[in-house]
Amino acid sequence: MNEFFIPAYEGRPFQLFSTAHVFTLVTVIILFLLMFLFRQHLKNQLPNRLFRYSLALLLILSEISLHSWLLYAETWQITSALPLHLSSISLILSTIMLVSKSYFLFELMYFAGLGSALQAMLTPDLGMYSFPHFRYVHFYISHGGIAAACVFMVVVEEMKPTLKSLWKTFFLLNAYIIIVFGINLLLDGNYLYIMEKPSTGSILDYLGPWPWYIVPLEVVTLLTFLILYSPFALYSYFQTKST
Repeated sequence: MNEFFIPAYEGRPFQLFSTAHVFTLVTVIILFLLMFLFRQHLKNQLPNRLFRYSLALLLILSEISLHSWLLYAETWQITSALPLHLSSISLILSTIMLVSKSYFLFELMYFAGLGSALQAMLTPDLGMYSFPHFRYVHFYISHGGIAAACVFMVVVEEMKPTLKSLWKTFFLLNAYIIIVFGINLLLDGNYLYIMEKPSTGSILDYLGPWPWYIVPLEVVTLLTFLILYSPFALYSYFQTKST
């Protein structure tokens, strides 16, 4: 058990698309498929509330456990541990969304939360921590939970984002980036990775050096939003064409 939480992890460092990584991604996909298959059952009041509140509680506990571990490892720092990264903000907002079923929060989380969670799970910033370390397990519970919350709102609550939702999220996200940039300057932090790239491999490695990678990152973000919106746009197009 001590090895599960140990800060100075001596196991094999995380490797992108290793057996453990691929197995984790497949597990997440299977959970999404199960949610889709049982969507009608999850529409019933009791299963609906049980799922939403349980997932919200899981997200809260995952965030608390992370900060507890950082304190235990004596690595909690104001320059890196505040809940300002997109994943942390998405976790908090997804929790509120699950409890309140807010469409406004769904608009934001479908694009910013789901988009960032999927990218993070594909190219995680885990450093030396691989399965079965706590940091690995926490990472996929939190990011998988954010994605699951968004998928639940689509397949069970039948919420649909609009093109207006896309642009609203894009502009609000950029406003948030400006605020966090100021906080980074004050704290000498690197929240949202807008001051430098993460230490492990990520999509930022293909977008040029700092600060120039921020410009193509905006394009990638917008393209990601458009890809996430495309199923709804296509469904609306064919539905209109058939009537």
